[in-house]
Amino acid sequence: MNTADEVFAAERPRLLGLAYRILSSYTDAEDVVQESWIRWQGIEVNTIEHPVAYLTTIVTRLALDRARTIARRREHYVGPWLPEPIAIQRTPEDHAEIAESLTLGFLMVLDRLSPTERAVWLLADVFGEPYGLIASAVGKSEAACRQIAARARRRLREERPEPPQRLDPRLLRQLLAAVSTGDLKGTLELLHADVVLISDGGSEHRAARHPVVGADRVARLAINLSRRGEMTSIREATVNGAAAFVVEVNGSMPIVITGEQHEGKITCIYLLLNEDKLGSLAANPVIT
Repeated sequence: MNTADEVFAAERPRLLGLAYRILSSYTDAEDVVQESWIRWQGIEVNTIEHPVAYLTTIVTRLALDRARTIARRREHYVGPWLPEPIAIQRTPEDHAEIAESLTLGFLMVLDRLSPTERAVWLLADVFGEPYGLIASAVGKSEAACRQIAARARRRLREERPEPPQRLDPRLLRQLLAAVSTGDLKGTLELLHADVVLISDGGSEHRAARHPVVGADRVARLAINLSRRGEMTSIREATVNGAAAFVVEVNGSMPIVITGEQHEGKITCIYLLLNEDKLGSLAANPVIT
């Protein structure tokens, strides 16, 4: 590798992580990073005083452009929308802010900010970039970026005041066992009273068109769904740092089941059925 290639290769996991958090789509994030690589090949790297900052700026701008395309797609999306899952694990060395910012639940909260607010907050609070670079990347003044970051922090604290506990795979196993055997009482014992179930099937799969709230409603829906077909394959996985099951029903495209918990009870269940979003599960990306 030449020096330019080495610089890009070293930064690629961070650049991919930045683009993925802005877009909540691994497929689009990969496209952004690939486009940044093409642009990187077309410049004289020796003329760039701060190559890492330059790459960060390119990826941020490309991601913000791509966010507009995603917004147009989302206008016609059928039913609830969940981020595209990726098969990554959290390690003890991960900084808490970095690990939390990759969870499905946090990405959903982050998505409620505007793309510029997401980019500014991520660059400032997750990646620790100086406001001079952030201002250049998003096309705002430093003073404006500080205000945007403060506003984003406030909204994120309001939306997600306390990060949930890491989902215990044993709890998820117990839930799947109870649901698959039609054990309503056993299912209810595992669910928080205000549990929320969100199913993302897009236009091709039958799924709840709105979030389902409340232990009794969620339990009955989950049991009814389990009766619609035979589970032909089940494997455990780690999706966005959380325990998950990848389940095939009648040998069809897999369904991803994951969620969140608090004090030993499941507080949120995510069902990902949209096959357009599941292709990245086999990628095992290196991402920070």
